[in-house]
Amino acid sequence: MSLRSAMLLAGFALAALNLRPAIAGVSPLLDEIMNDVGLTPAGGGAITTVMVVCLGVFGPVTPMLARRVGLDRTLLAGLLVIAAGLVLRGLDGAPVLYLGSALAATAIAVMNVSMPGIVKEHFPTRVNLLTGVYVSCVVAGAAAASALVIPLERATGYGWRGVSALLAVPALLAALFWLPQALRGQAGGQNGPRPFGMVLRSRVTWYVTALMGLQSLTFYVMLAWLPTIFLEAGLPADQAGYLLSLTNAVQVVTSLAVPVLAGRRASQVPYVVGAGALTVLGYLGMLLAPAAAPWLWMVVLGIGQGASFALALLIIALRPSSPAEVTALSAVAQSVGYAIAAVGPLLFGFLRQVSGGWTVPLLAGLGVLAVQIVAGWLAGRPATLGRAG
Repeated sequence: MSLRSAMLLAGFALAALNLRPAIAGVSPLLDEIMNDVGLTPAGGGAITTVMVVCLGVFGPVTPMLARRVGLDRTLLAGLLVIAAGLVLRGLDGAPVLYLGSALAATAIAVMNVSMPGIVKEHFPTRVNLLTGVYVSCVVAGAAAASALVIPLERATGYGWRGVSALLAVPALLAALFWLPQALRGQAGGQNGPRPFGMVLRSRVTWYVTALMGLQSLTFYVMLAWLPTIFLEAGLPADQAGYLLSLTNAVQVVTSLAVPVLAGRRASQVPYVVGAGALTVLGYLGMLLAPAAAPWLWMVVLGIGQGASFALALLIIALRPSSPAEVTALSAVAQSVGYAIAAVGPLLFGFLRQVSGGWTVPLLAGLGVLAVQIVAGWLAGRPATLGRAG
């Protein structure tokens, strides 16, 4: 492997590692942030809500940026803006806390949409492998942030503001590795015909969007409420936290392996349906016997959710025929998908409040998963955007 190829791959992987820490690093520090800034529980929860909403709202600007400055420079700008947002939110006052969080999430939204197009542009013969690398790095970044922010805070003594600023360091490192590629990249690298019209007219787009949104919804529901479910089932707090870490760790391995296998086949239907079925089993375990075999439920859930996320992104990269079409499909699927996902944790919490337990919310989650499996079956069939319109 040449030095140029090694830098390209390292920059790509490091960029993917930065797509979740700004979000995942909030939850472990949330009590401290609320006490320091003077936020109510609703105000504290709004930090993550604002970020997930930004993931949905700002993704559509990516194709425009890619046409003007190219995908490579768009990705570099995203990394720099993430770093700026993380530093900003550690400054004094609630307004800059929300503004910095929104700024970082906006950059993540743009990078989310860019990454499948970059896979298609730079690794066209290895889409399945590099999608696996990309997704596993995203999941690993989230898991690392969740696990390390508290130890990092204790080791440095910087408090949550200093830790937030330190999370900007990996983004700057990724930008340093990606800089040579961005300088070589062509400005306005996607100057061909605008593909949005064709993408919006294709039925495949809406199948993929439904898959992306519904699997994101069921994931963010678990991210928000899984420890609470186990706590109320009688498990100790530290074990509930370890269970969330376990399911995230399983997703790292799954999301690397599944795209490599599924990308070799014209149809991804067996994999998408299988991933959905495993997620259903994880939900059923928490519904029927959460304290009986929690480690097993988390392994099964991690395999299902990690595979579902990886397959949604793999299908986004496989179905279009050009990087510009991939970017357009990614913009639609991820923007609408994250808007759908943002509703999940709030709705789940509301159902828990009105029903007084977790049975109704988990049954609702199983209903969402049934629709997800149908959407996955439709999205996973061999098709191209043009022929499917």
